[in-house]
Amino acid sequence: MTEPVPPPGAAPEDPARPDAGRPDVASPTDAAAGAPAVLVARSPERAAGLLALLRERGLDVVAAPVIERAPVEDQAVLDAARERLAAGAYAWVAVTSVNAVDALLGASARPAAPAAGGPLEETVSRGRVAQSRQRLLSATHARAGDSPRGDTPGTIDTPNTSSAHEVAGARETARDTTGAHSAVGARSVRWAAVGPATEQALAAHGISAELVPGTATGAGLADAFPAAPRRPDAGPTGQRRSGSPAPEDAGRPRVLLPLGDLAADTVRAGLVAKGWAVDVVTAYRTVARELPAAVRRRRYDVVVVASGSAARRLAAEVGPQRVVAIGEPSARAAGDVGHTVLGVAASPTDEALADAVTEAIVRA
Repeated sequence: MTEPVPPPGAAPEDPARPDAGRPDVASPTDAAAGAPAVLVARSPERAAGLLALLRERGLDVVAAPVIERAPVEDQAVLDAARERLAAGAYAWVAVTSVNAVDALLGASARPAAPAAGGPLEETVSRGRVAQSRQRLLSATHARAGDSPRGDTPGTIDTPNTSSAHEVAGARETARDTTGAHSAVGARSVRWAAVGPATEQALAAHGISAELVPGTATGAGLADAFPAAPRRPDAGPTGQRRSGSPAPEDAGRPRVLLPLGDLAADTVRAGLVAKGWAVDVVTAYRTVARELPAAVRRRRYDVVVVASGSAARRLAAEVGPQRVVAIGEPSARAAGDVGHTVLGVAASPTDEALADAVTEAIVRA
């Protein structure tokens, strides 16, 4: 691959500055000579809290994304899902990432991630979101008494420092779905978030998540999700008591599940097993982001990965690395593509990730 030629008069790229020419790369600070080098495979914006913690510990830290969110090429399906949500078609919305919140409701609480489709595509996507966002928020706003939190969204898809106690306490706040709020309607839609950062991204839109599992994974969300209320006229096999077969999903309460294009089937399958009719909508695409040459040239004692997609892209671009993963799913994906997994964060928080990185370096 040929490196791009800088324009006339431009300063040559400094190999010691991995952020040369890239606003989405955080360069190392003045760490002590010989300090262990750590690459956080995320954008500096999303990794800000973790970067600060690692730098406080004297580590030589660089942040650069290997993947990013991009709009879906055909917005019609997502637009239709927004319309159904605003019309009260869903009993629940289950959200498995901050990216899904941004794609469904808009990233009004923070700058949006760069879009691979270019400025025009991103502008069109934002326009569609803006047109329906007010309807969605008015239809799904937290009910009286469920005051939304005003915390800043987390720096990684699931971790956030201010919510560590909620994860450690395995907070599952789903209310009885057979109660008054289980009816499918615009004013009764309920929201589930996979982890504290996703919860806080919803809170930035004035939406209070009623279910946040103690284990911040898709499997944890599916396990914590309540069973669907049964229809009064349905028998144990899902057929009407009259004996006539019911059409698939007929009359079953529905869940909207906005996902990325590379998401696993874990959550959908788990919710279907609990009796829900699940509408899976591809809300965004995950696309590769090439690391700057200076970042690729460096050797790192540890690389932090916060998703299986990031682990796979990292391996494709720079080969197997010594990694610390945000959770078990990311760790499994990293191992599958040849990375050496040095550690897994005890919980999806910046502090836990920083501790796992520190322990991995001490043990190495």
